Amino acid sequence: MYYILRAAGHPESSKDIEEMMDNGSSLGRVLNIPWLSNVSNNNISLRRKELSRERKQKWVFKKTQSGRFNRLIKMCGDKLGTKATIEVFDKLGRDTGLKEYNALIAVCLEKARTSNDEDDALEHMSEAFKTLKKMRERGFQVEEGTYGPFLMYFIDMGMVEEFFFFCGPIKEGNPSSVTRLGYYEMLLWIGVNNEEKIQELCNCIVAADEEDDFKLKGMELALCESGRKDIMQLLEVIDITRISSVNVVANIFESLGRLSFGSFAEKFLWTLKNNDYKMADISRLIFSYVSAIPNLAVEDLFLKFKSLHMKFEITPSSASYEKLITHCCDLHKVHFALDIVHQMCEEGLSLSIEMLHSILHASEENYEYNLVRRIYSLIGCHNVKPTSETFRSMINLSVKMKDFNGAYAMLDDLKKLNISPTSTIYNTILAGYFRESNISGAMMVLKQMESEDVKPDSHTYSYLIANCNCEEDITKYCEAMKAAGIQVTKHIFMALINAYTACGQIEKAKQVVLDKGIPVNSLNEIKGALASALACSGMMPDALNIYKEIKQNGGTLEPKPVISLIEHFTSEGDVNILLQLLEELHDPDYWFDGCCRAVVHCVTKKHLRLALDLLKQLKDEFHKDDLALDVVFDEVFSVIAERQPNDLQIGLALLQAMKDELGLTPSRKSLDFLLASCVNAKDLQSSLLIWREYQAAGLRCNILTFLRMYQAVLASGDPKSAKTLLTKIPREDPHVRCIIKACQMTYVQSTSSKMKKQKVQKKNKT
Repeated sequence: MYYILRAAGHPESSKDIEEMMDNGSSLGRVLNIPWLSNVSNNNISLRRKELSRERKQKWVFKKTQSGRFNRLIKMCGDKLGTKATIEVFDKLGRDTGLKEYNALIAVCLEKARTSNDEDDALEHMSEAFKTLKKMRERGFQVEEGTYGPFLMYFIDMGMVEEFFFFCGPIKEGNPSSVTRLGYYEMLLWIGVNNEEKIQELCNCIVAADEEDDFKLKGMELALCESGRKDIMQLLEVIDITRISSVNVVANIFESLGRLSFGSFAEKFLWTLKNNDYKMADISRLIFSYVSAIPNLAVEDLFLKFKSLHMKFEITPSSASYEKLITHCCDLHKVHFALDIVHQMCEEGLSLSIEMLHSILHASEENYEYNLVRRIYSLIGCHNVKPTSETFRSMINLSVKMKDFNGAYAMLDDLKKLNISPTSTIYNTILAGYFRESNISGAMMVLKQMESEDVKPDSHTYSYLIANCNCEEDITKYCEAMKAAGIQVTKHIFMALINAYTACGQIEKAKQVVLDKGIPVNSLNEIKGALASALACSGMMPDALNIYKEIKQNGGTLEPKPVISLIEHFTSEGDVNILLQLLEELHDPDYWFDGCCRAVVHCVTKKHLRLALDLLKQLKDEFHKDDLALDVVFDEVFSVIAERQPNDLQIGLALLQAMKDELGLTPSRKSLDFLLASCVNAKDLQSSLLIWREYQAAGLRCNILTFLRMYQAVLASGDPKSAKTLLTKIPREDPHVRCIIKACQMTYVQSTSSKMKKQKVQKKNKT
């Protein structure tokens, strides 16, 4: 309320118009199909092929699988405890292996770390030690994956005595752990800021002999990773050739890059070269050094990389080039990565197909779909042997840029190389046509699959079903899928939900989740799809009921349905549900998206305080990304500009709070939207206030700003000031002249309408 009241204070209009013109003078330019639950579940071979195909589609499958397993262990550990979890695994006939033990230990340590109660933390640590003891009793070797998390806990908590007490048995049971224990010891003293001990260890490293080499490597690595200047003392006397591990040496060179110790880097490179170090390893070290130099653009990084290779008369290795390419892709410099690929190939080095796939993946991630043409040309020029997956990725990029002719040209080339097209490749084109609502194109893909004898798979049918616009088509594809003996997957169930919802068959969509053929582990995901479909269809109460049911059963909702629920949230009172939905999002990208949508909802429903609280969270999470915050405010102010004129006050209040509470400066686009809101509201005084905000933000007013101000002045009924303002606007551009003429015509019509109303009112009075 404070900000709304504050925003209501306006300046005097006439003086401000004059001041405005003076300052602007410098302007330049669910389911009822009986067959569904009875589809054969015995076709194991077909199911295996389906699973294999799904896994090949995701090159990060193993990582995803590992993440799911860890979430499962964490859930079991949280709800049952470690002891009960192990007993459950035993009863299920699953041997508790090293992976399971390590995951359970991690759960205990995380609980201890986040606990605010000392006794509670000790209880969790006790559980961790009991798990470790049971693990050793079963004959498992205690490797770093097990003891490392314990030591890092002691380091983070500053528990020095406990650290060394724990190290003793590890060293006795696993003598090869000496190097890593030295590493953790150095991290301990760095963590507790014990400069005396750090210096003591540094002196030990300097005076170390061959027998101490293992411990030496661990301590050096810890110093390197910490980025402390103490490493300089060691660099003066260290014999780099004594370190046998290339990985350790690479870490040292990374540290040299971070600290900009170029002279030491070159000194060590000469030493290694003169001691017959492998050329490929030296090339790797050069990359490790240059890639760690701070604030170095990729173009300069590449020049440094090349110049060091020339200086030491070394040819860059394929491995180093590929690391450099990966580095560029990670920095979203895919264009430059392709430049490096060309140079690499010109030097006679071969590019691995895996690296090519990484570049294709990076192009998709960065929405640079047009790069597929360069990549396609590169394959032809440098005799790179593509695989079916290579073609799938390239066709996918072509389809995403709506270049279907290019996609079909690649499909023809694939056949010339005697690579059989797969259903996955055709599915990519099929999905593209459906995205463009090109049904005839999609049907053409089906005919081509038939002529090439490529059998549709579950994904093909999921696309077909999801895009049905009548119940008859849904039944037709379901029967065709049944006849082909294709296993019903979760994608089919979700497609059925979306199809029935689109056809207005809401009850049949709801019945889908009741099907007994749904795997237990997919039920919540399918229910989430139903919740999302209902929300999109304006049935928000039903959608929220499904969400609450999932939560009551101890389940979670996938991010996309959560985003859909937030986007279509309609309740004006109970915003706690909105905040609860936001808490379901743990991935930073999804959380950002959900939070932005929640802010928009709060602003449109005039929950300014809650909107500001969410904006503060966004600022805290993305304080280093000014562009991301600008995007949020631009979106909010654009929504305000599209709404009724009486929503202007909430916009002005938000602007004031943005400056006072968040300490942020509005972007030009945000002010443009606010000024447009002022024009719509015919509020000249607010327009003048926004005008001053341009000046306060250091933004020069452009033609668009002047045109909007002209609109505001004219709409407020001040043609004299508008005429004066018009002299400040360059009118060479025909679009500008067209806008001015439209504003004048609107003003004349509005004035004429007012005069007619006044005459009618006078007549009625007399």
